[in-house]
Amino acid sequence: MMYYRPAKAYINLPALKSNLQYAQKLAPNSKVLAVIKANGYGHGIERVANQLSGADAFGVASIDEAMLLRQKGFLHRILLLEGLFSAAEIPVIIQNRLDIVVHSEYQLDWLLNNAIPMQTNVWIKIDTGMHRLGFDVQQLASVIAKLERSDNEFSIHVMSHFASADEESTQGQKFTQAQMEKFHSATQTYQYPKSLANSAGLVLYPDSHYEWVRPGICLYGAGGLTKPNYREESLKAVMQLESEIIAIKTIQVGESVGYGNTWTATRKSLIGVIAIGYGDGYPRHAKTGTPVLINGQKLPLVGRVSMDMITVDLTDIESPASIGDKAILWGDSLPVDEVAEFSGTIGYELLCGVTKRVPMIEIQ
Repeated sequence: MMYYRPAKAYINLPALKSNLQYAQKLAPNSKVLAVIKANGYGHGIERVANQLSGADAFGVASIDEAMLLRQKGFLHRILLLEGLFSAAEIPVIIQNRLDIVVHSEYQLDWLLNNAIPMQTNVWIKIDTGMHRLGFDVQQLASVIAKLERSDNEFSIHVMSHFASADEESTQGQKFTQAQMEKFHSATQTYQYPKSLANSAGLVLYPDSHYEWVRPGICLYGAGGLTKPNYREESLKAVMQLESEIIAIKTIQVGESVGYGNTWTATRKSLIGVIAIGYGDGYPRHAKTGTPVLINGQKLPLVGRVSMDMITVDLTDIESPASIGDKAILWGDSLPVDEVAEFSGTIGYELLCGVTKRVPMIEIQ
């Protein structure tokens, strides 16, 4: 298939497998639940599931994502990370043999008040400090007792979620340790399988691994977890977003570039126009100075991001640029998290935000 517009996202399939293998190496005594919600973090849920087929289970946000996987023939355990949104989903859960998170009394009531003709894997979520979803830790005993007494048959798991495990600050580390201690205290008397570690927990907090780990962003080689001071140097970026230079202009001192005249040249400058913009998912709020990789050199974005184009200052480029030269917006040599920092967001959002008009090309 011919792709005429130069903006493309290359998906490195071997990198997905490699990142999963590294996750398994970090937690050799744990099962791996690979989180592939939000269309595989923007990489394509089916292609991601194919490459992560060595995982013990998949984690998704909703039944429609789970159904897509079942329709494509995936027989893995699939966990609905937000649980049921309606009691009407129970027949679909049964038919498709889905695992479900239970984080609230109303969800618990749905399970207890409906006949379920088969054993169902239930993951009780407790709130250890995230304060988003989950029962209070003091409720755990009651929830477990109700499930154990039910006429329905449940295979019980217990889980929680880190809020700040990826924060390097002393405060973030203390908060994470407090969550670990609270989880351990609440669950230590139970022999049920437990799960606490997300990507950052997997990489940075081995004591949080338990029976199941739930890596997400690290499987895609992002999330700020590729810094050399961490142990996961083997993680590889899966997505490389690229385009090309489509115009080169010389501007004089005092002339501005782009909408709103937000950047003005203080010297005679060489400006490269790259065929990518917020219509492709490149962040609209990327600031002047955001790095773009051209001919192996990081060069600064200047001016506002347009729907279809960005402009880059080529004045200091060491290897002269030409029309058609490749521009890497993020990838293995330019972490998506670095671009995100200049845009006031996180790498997750950028990966998930690549739009449908950008073709995704698989690298085998």
